[in-house]
Amino acid sequence: MRTHRALAVSAAVVAALSLAAPAAVARDGMNVNPSNIVALPSVIARGGQLTITVDGCPMGGTATSDAFAPTPLTPVTGTQTAKGTATVNRNARNGSHSITVNCSGKSLTNPAAFTVIGGVQGGLGGSSSSGATPTDMAIGGGLVAAALIGGGVFWMRRRSEKRI
Repeated sequence: MRTHRALAVSAAVVAALSLAAPAAVARDGMNVNPSNIVALPSVIARGGQLTITVDGCPMGGTATSDAFAPTPLTPVTGTQTAKGTATVNRNARNGSHSITVNCSGKSLTNPAAFTVIGGVQGGLGGSSSSGATPTDMAIGGGLVAAALIGGGVFWMRRRSEKRI
């Protein structure tokens, strides 16, 4: 009878430990499996702030990209998610960029996480050329010539009126 009781108690202990083990592993960071890297907004101008969210990263980690400096990801309380805010470099190239996340030694890359767009040149009407074109120079030269001729005619008329 004692053998059956000892066997039953041992089985109950093993069952209780096997149920508690996955929770303990998750708390220790052994069950880290980063997934679902989301960058919002997905289209951003240079110098803008990007919010990065990663599932399966309960201890936090680091997000890196060629468009921004390495950014710490902090755990979101009560979830398996980590979140961080990155500022896109002012000299980042236009186009699609990847984000690589490192959580407790495990890495995941989203190859097309966000897109950087270039802004227009303010005050120039969206122009992408630099400097004056030959047409601009001709128009400007014509206006200056018309102003000089008009001013000379006006001055000459005023001068002749004084003699009369």
